[in-house]
Amino acid sequence: MIPDKESKLVIFLYNTLIGRLLLKILTMRFISKSCGFLLDRKISKVLIKNFVKKNNINTEDYYLDNINSFNDFFCRKIKEDRRVIESNTKAFICPCDGKLSAYHINQGLVLPVKQSEYLVKDLLNDEKLAMKYNEGICLVFRLAVDNYHRYIYLDDGNKKENIHIKGKLHTVRPIALRNNPVFIQNTREYTILNTQNFGEVTQIEVGALLVGKIKNYHEDYNFKRGEEKGLFLYGGSTIILLLEKDKVKIDDIYFQNTKNNIETDVLLGQNIGYKLEK
Repeated sequence: MIPDKESKLVIFLYNTLIGRLLLKILTMRFISKSCGFLLDRKISKVLIKNFVKKNNINTEDYYLDNINSFNDFFCRKIKEDRRVIESNTKAFICPCDGKLSAYHINQGLVLPVKQSEYLVKDLLNDEKLAMKYNEGICLVFRLAVDNYHRYIYLDDGNKKENIHIKGKLHTVRPIALRNNPVFIQNTREYTILNTQNFGEVTQIEVGALLVGKIKNYHEDYNFKRGEEKGLFLYGGSTIILLLEKDKVKIDDIYFQNTKNNIETDVLLGQNIGYKLEK
């Protein structure tokens, strides 16, 4: 549970005039699409060895058959026994690995980092839907490049189509959140999960700098708890969950850490709260 150290490149891009000018180009969608295209090519396999070493990735945790590109490795599938799905169906579980921040939604407003604030209606581009989450909870799971980049359904239930919102592609590192309303600027995709135990949960996948693709598998669909929902291709990424008022009790430690500017490391399937019984 320690804050990320920003790289010299990221600091340059967000804290200098020249860097910010360059950033206007780098955050354009065609740049990330071009990078994604290259990372899908077989020649990109040469990048894997250094990526593994730099990020201390234990390759024994993953299935590595049929890795034909860097993106194949980046969205590698983890072995079943390396992640445990909490067996209690009333337990609220993490949909992904990541660094968790937790917030209460007050009058539709979320305050993610210091002075960087945004409205839920701007996040969704839907004021009516946003009203469902007034006085509810917002959970932000920030995935760093070394995290597992597949994600799951957190309960049994059903869903309709995925809603795609075009945008830019900033990094989701803390330095960007302090300087830009990243979550309402970046390309993102969301869907309403009608869950068996936790009411209507809106799950939002947010693309980030050099993310080639957000890949959700299903549109109109009945899903099962722990079933894989989708994956991100290269880049740090974010999953945001919006929870209705009085549906879920999230453990206080996550709110307290967030107030202290600490992101809490969590794992896919981990219990972080429970259903509120009426």
